[in-house]
Amino acid sequence: QAQLVESGGGLVQAGGSLRLSCAVSGLTFFSSYNMGWFRQGPGKERIFVAAINWNGGSTDYADSVKGRFTISRDNAKKTVYLQMNSLKPEDTAVYYCARDRVLSRPVVAVTTLSYADWGQGTQVTVSS
Repeated sequence: QAQLVESGGGLVQAGGSLRLSCAVSGLTFFSSYNMGWFRQGPGKERIFVAAINWNGGSTDYADSVKGRFTISRDNAKKTVYLQMNSLKPEDTAVYYCARDRVLSRPVVAVTTLSYADWGQGTQVTVSS
């Protein structure tokens, strides 16, 4: 079973930036899986933030983060990134990365049920 470890979270003022990383181990064909980022605010359900296809050629974003967040991946390092700029207090949440259940799915998925392995999450807090 794959292990995913997120890092890079923290406390930042509104308008600031953070870069999250998700290091993946124990997954033989990392470069063949789409990857996603989700977040879960206090008392809220886990929701989609961004996803990237297996070769980095296709991405998708939640409307709330389009133009501010950028997802990328380095298959050689088995790592996925989420660059977050112009952060807002409503971005405060625990951020999770996840691996798609399906090998080389043609279109990136946006639902939690489409993803299998999950990291433990990293807290992002944006102060106003």
